[in-house]
Amino acid sequence: MASGADERGSDPGTDPALDMVEQLAAGGRVAILETRGRVTLRPIRTAIGFVHEPDGSLLVAAGDPDADWAQNLLALPACAVRVKDEGWFAHAEPIEGAERAHAIAGLIVKYGTPAERLGAGRAFRLRRAAPDIHGPGGAPDAWDE
Repeated sequence: MASGADERGSDPGTDPALDMVEQLAAGGRVAILETRGRVTLRPIRTAIGFVHEPDGSLLVAAGDPDADWAQNLLALPACAVRVKDEGWFAHAEPIEGAERAHAIAGLIVKYGTPAERLGAGRAFRLRRAAPDIHGPGGAPDAWDE
């Protein structure tokens, strides 16, 4: 693995593309997922599509089997999530079989046919792991609090 391969995310305010993603997240269209790089342990933020489940968890899936955020979650399942202005700590659980198919179908319904490639990567259920943290602009940094 090339050095830094687990850290393709950027810091908000330094990357115009990520600033646009932050705007989408503020509107609730995508979630901001913060993982730890599996090699460096540095916090990495990325935008992901999601489906809300009745139990409060989120279903997410990668479109690539080598997606860094998914590989990071496999190595270190503790993460932080932000949707709109609500942020919380979560624990990522890999999902398979019918549960995985349900997640992918839900993502395709929500985001349209471009999401069809989601079948290629890992899928996860993100379960809340700590009390909600509310506040404008910030997904919690699960490791600095």
